[in-house]
Amino acid sequence: MSSNQTPRGRLLRAPESFLDQSFVKDVNKNGFNEERRSWMRRAFGAAAATVAGSALVSRAQAEGFVGDPNILELPPWSTSLGLPVAHRGYGMPAQYEMNLMRRESPGLASVAQASVAFTPLQGMFGIITASGLHFERHHQGWVEIDPSRHRLMVMGLVKNPKVYTMDDLMRLPSVSRIHFIECGANTAMEWGNVAVPTVQYTHGMLAGNEYTGVLLSTLLDDCGIDRKQARYLLAEGADGSGMTRTIDIDRALDDAMVAYGSNGEMIRPENGYPLRLV
Repeated sequence: MSSNQTPRGRLLRAPESFLDQSFVKDVNKNGFNEERRSWMRRAFGAAAATVAGSALVSRAQAEGFVGDPNILELPPWSTSLGLPVAHRGYGMPAQYEMNLMRRESPGLASVAQASVAFTPLQGMFGIITASGLHFERHHQGWVEIDPSRHRLMVMGLVKNPKVYTMDDLMRLPSVSRIHFIECGANTAMEWGNVAVPTVQYTHGMLAGNEYTGVLLSTLLDDCGIDRKQARYLLAEGADGSGMTRTIDIDRALDDAMVAYGSNGEMIRPENGYPLRLV
């Protein structure tokens, strides 16, 4: 058989003659019992293994076939028990995938708390970014905010200024939507010249997530926004850098949300836990 031909399957004779006549006569005379059934199963298994093994050997000899040791030699995971359920209370990637992670570009910023950790796009699938691989962009690092002490205040051109706790927000009607988050400086690593080896560093300030939260329009309507006078909204974070962003009121009332969930769980601390504007 030439090297470019596909091997054809072979029909193997079933081992009908695996029982000797004395056993057959004994069964005909005395009937089946559990001992005889067990003996017959063992005999059939041995005969089938012999036939299959001889067929493999003869075919290998005829075609000069060299078997794949990963098939011919059973690996440990095929011959032993695995780990018990809940061995890891929170699921983690396989140990062989641990090299896929967010990475910082050395020398990008003089202070690591005001830098970027890039999403490894080159090793990912689909449109959803795993929460643990969502890129980071901070101005004063990230912190573990106690959700029981976190507050969202809405004030300005509204009839009823309000302060919401996390419990208040999570009792309101919620929506879940897929959104892409991108830093405005994405691809900046190559503005001057080709300088980095993978798409992680060129386009890695990008992530797609399913966010869950309360529409900003729901909160603004709850506070009685003055739609005639209000033109812009100033969003301010709780971190020490006093991060603020101005948003056109039409955009704020369209599809913006105050999100607390991402990919089925609470947003990670590196990405705004317990609450972020999307």
